[in-house]
Amino acid sequence: MELSEYAGYAGIIVANGGLEPSEQSIFHKKFGFKVKITLSEEESWSALNSGKIAASATTADVLAVYGRQFNAVVPLQIGFSRGADGLVVRKDIRRVNALKGKTLATAQFTEADFFIRYLAQEAGLPVRMLESLEASKDPEALNLIYCTDAFTAGDLFLRDLKGANLGLAGCVTWAPKTTEVARSSAGEAHVLATTANLLIVADVLVVNRGYAEQNAGRMAGLVEGILEGNRMVAGNAAAHLDAIGRAFKWDREKTRAELAKVHFSNLPENLAFFSGAIESAGSFGGIYQAAVLAYGSELLKEPVDGDRFLDLKHLQAIEKSEAFEDERIVIAPIRGASTGVVESDPLLSKNIRFLFQPNSSNLVIEATENLKNLESVKRLLQVSPGSKVMLRGHVDNAKVEEFRRMGGEAMVRKQALEAMALSRGRAGEVKRLLSQRHGVDAARLEIVGRGWEEPLGKDGEQNRRVEAQWFTLE
Repeated sequence: MELSEYAGYAGIIVANGGLEPSEQSIFHKKFGFKVKITLSEEESWSALNSGKIAASATTADVLAVYGRQFNAVVPLQIGFSRGADGLVVRKDIRRVNALKGKTLATAQFTEADFFIRYLAQEAGLPVRMLESLEASKDPEALNLIYCTDAFTAGDLFLRDLKGANLGLAGCVTWAPKTTEVARSSAGEAHVLATTANLLIVADVLVVNRGYAEQNAGRMAGLVEGILEGNRMVAGNAAAHLDAIGRAFKWDREKTRAELAKVHFSNLPENLAFFSGAIESAGSFGGIYQAAVLAYGSELLKEPVDGDRFLDLKHLQAIEKSEAFEDERIVIAPIRGASTGVVESDPLLSKNIRFLFQPNSSNLVIEATENLKNLESVKRLLQVSPGSKVMLRGHVDNAKVEEFRRMGGEAMVRKQALEAMALSRGRAGEVKRLLSQRHGVDAARLEIVGRGWEEPLGKDGEQNRRVEAQWFTLE
């Protein structure tokens, strides 16, 4: 098995008793086979495809990129990143929407690339890839420049902050580079968002398809052994710091810090992740489809169905055996110093045009666009435990001058109050439907009516909207 240097794989290390094959490992003692683990940061997909190595690990979004050419199956979710990936930007940038027309550095087809594309997609920002820093930027899009790896992207942005004049607004990378860039910037940059409470970066086990089909017993033992290793680390990380540190060549302080950025998935979380029933993080199907949409048809010419990768019979057999019957879904928000929704800036906002009956707060329930928009708001809350959404209602301002001609400023003020009430009623109706029809906790939804005070432009259709502001915990 080939793995990268990442704390999320600590459960595998502990189950194996280190990197080398061992008769003391869970895999050997319980299932009669040994595992050799190699650490490498090189891309190993050709070796996995050819069977030179039996197994590796990647994130669910990467599967969408490699698609049909990837000769592997996914039998298990290993865990979620809980802050290992992050977006670092200049100090004046407070939300994703402010990246319009700006350039970020990252590494292509990695979880960092997917992370920023996902955020841009939710903010309604198109993404443009630049061939070089000298290329013309698209003023209407988020521009991406790609480096050889995510650490190089962080170093490039840090160089820019120190006077290189490269024109970068930030970088998307992973720990410890995220904190290193922010701390070394002398206050000129900050971490805008991480995956601590945005659970869309999910690590999964990938096994050569032929090996998996020919070695069902070993596959079953591999899946159960990793679940057991995950339970050991999640239940008592302190007892395994030295073993994990030896494998990764980390000291105890770094090992403890890196383990804090990971959620080790247990059996019920695995079952919910693959079935789509998980309510506190991204699901396999949701992440996979989000990756297909985020990369778009320009990069993914013929995306394949994500189900082609899944081999869940071993998880299902373990569920029937009741070996982990005491486990429960335990994903919860990681709360920072401030958890208020109104007092802080939203991570992003998205304008959603719900279709209402004329001069009414009654939503057209049958409209396909409305149903999609309700699902969109629900997903924001679903993939981010502890997050909240503020629904800001708006109405068209096209008749303001007509009101002024009819009755002067008194008429404008009167109609403005009615517009404010209508816009708040529309936001309230969206909240009601999300709560009653989609099971969203009403406490995670706040509403406000802005009347006609914040038009997007002269297009009345676009001004009749509800803006969803997404507040995540950091």
